[in-house]
Amino acid sequence: MTGLTKPTFVVVALILLCAASGLSAQDGGTQDQSRPAEEQTAPAQRVRVSQGVSQGLLIKRVQPKYPKKARKEGVQGTVVLHAIISKEGDITSLELVSGDPLLAPAAIEAVKQWKYKPYLLQGNPVAVDTQIVVNFTLSRN
Repeated sequence: MTGLTKPTFVVVALILLCAASGLSAQDGGTQDQSRPAEEQTAPAQRVRVSQGVSQGLLIKRVQPKYPKKARKEGVQGTVVLHAIISKEGDITSLELVSGDPLLAPAAIEAVKQWKYKPYLLQGNPVAVDTQIVVNFTLSRN
């Protein structure tokens, strides 16, 4: 204890004690005891899966209504959407990647209503980042 006064020694001892126990001055010296340490540091998980994998989890599919203007003009094609599916299986985010502007709104409106089985990662449900493809084809009468 050479050169250290008693109050300085106590402060240094507390800093070393906090460092050894994984606590910091910023967290007020408390640690969340309700969850294991691994969970406390793990970020919210979301995994990227292929369209085929996400399609295999689909349990409710709402068919898009073919837009009258697109049908009248003979517009056909594919609409590609980027989707985030919650760990509960609900669409939480949907963005247009590509597709005809006449078809895209109908695709988005339908896909918003789709429902998926939860995707499991190590036995736990996680959110999914994927692409969804909606095809619009006019039937020949």
